[in-house]
Amino acid sequence: MSLNPLRPRLFARSTWQEAQYVAAALRTETVGGAILLVAAVAALVWANTPWHPTYEALRDLTIGPHALHLDLTLGTWAADGLLAIFFFVAGLELKREFLVGDLRSPAKAAVPVAAALCGVAVPAAVYAVTVTTLGADADALGGWAIPTATDIAFALAVLAVVGTHLPSALRSFLLTLAVVDDLVAITIIAIFYTSDLDLPMLALAVVPLAAFAALVQRRITHWWLLVPLAATAWALVHASGIHATVAGVLLGLTVPVKPRRSVPRASTLDATADVAHHLEHRLRPLSSGVAVPVFAFFAAGVTVVGSDVGAAVTDAVVVGAVAGLVLGKLVGVFGGTWVVARFTRARLDDDLSWWDVLGLSLLAGVGFTVSLLISELAFADQTDRLEHAKLAVLLGSVVSASLAAVVLRRRNAVYRRLEEEETLDADGDGVPDCFEQPQASTK
Repeated sequence: MSLNPLRPRLFARSTWQEAQYVAAALRTETVGGAILLVAAVAALVWANTPWHPTYEALRDLTIGPHALHLDLTLGTWAADGLLAIFFFVAGLELKREFLVGDLRSPAKAAVPVAAALCGVAVPAAVYAVTVTTLGADADALGGWAIPTATDIAFALAVLAVVGTHLPSALRSFLLTLAVVDDLVAITIIAIFYTSDLDLPMLALAVVPLAAFAALVQRRITHWWLLVPLAATAWALVHASGIHATVAGVLLGLTVPVKPRRSVPRASTLDATADVAHHLEHRLRPLSSGVAVPVFAFFAAGVTVVGSDVGAAVTDAVVVGAVAGLVLGKLVGVFGGTWVVARFTRARLDDDLSWWDVLGLSLLAGVGFTVSLLISELAFADQTDRLEHAKLAVLLGSVVSASLAAVVLRRRNAVYRRLEEEETLDADGDGVPDCFEQPQASTK
């Protein structure tokens, strides 16, 4: 392969501003991932002890006003309510990436977008082919979207455990891929997992959504104004039959990410403020440290002890979901990246190799949070199959994480050297020297 410096490069180092944003976001996600792991393990342990009925009783405890059709179980509150916070942050990230981040440039967006889309399509196809080949009934095909998701917090927790230091370009790719993946996931949920649609309720949801948008566009961020409007929009979307987490994404997409020349007097932020960053800074810790772990606690409690494990692991749903997460994500993400490189005649950055892409592709198979959510939506009325689907998500995520750890760990010496280069600030100006050097084309 020619090393012509004029050829576009994949995974070239980003700007210092982008690297700072990604590092800050991933630090929070890494801490949240550790809490997520603890919550998932706690649920698994509790669900497989003699006291497992108390776990189920807690998960199925119903609270909330019946008159508003919000008398939901704690497990449902976690899935529909707390995960709306997670998807609100995802909406903020998505808008930021498309307007001021790497996705604003078609050249830079091509690789993570292609990898994310292929990383959704291929696992879904692998699941469908596997389930069909094994002769499962038609209902089993309803779980086709289970292996399409990537859990960035869980993935980063794995990297933290094995002590892998990814360079900024790979971290940026992983975060951007996860953002696009979240968008596709919420689109799938809204379109394919909505059965009864109440259009009047959906139309009413536009009112608080528009009011929320008007306030944040004017940079008015008083919590006592925004929270009631967001809660009302969430409740109306929930009543419409569309999964309530969709409201989180829609609210996030209304928030401005660019500064303005002037702002109204009522604004609580100045004209140069990034409102999306302001809200994300406050809500990301709540999302990563509370919302997602609590959901995982109620969703990951799969009973294995005393159950027919043999029947579970041979269930077509389990085989299909595990194959989708491990094999489908690997082929999809790696293949999508290779295709972009092949047709754009791009080459990898000098310090990286296709082993790095292989490791990230395996890491993308960690589908924990959203995969569990889709499992609950796909098999809500099939208790045994739902338990099997959750077991598949756990197995597939663990296998993918373990394989990714092996591959990335072998490259750790290279990553440590790159990390040293990316933190060296010989002139003491607060910006690492490598970010002040001109970069080769990344188109």
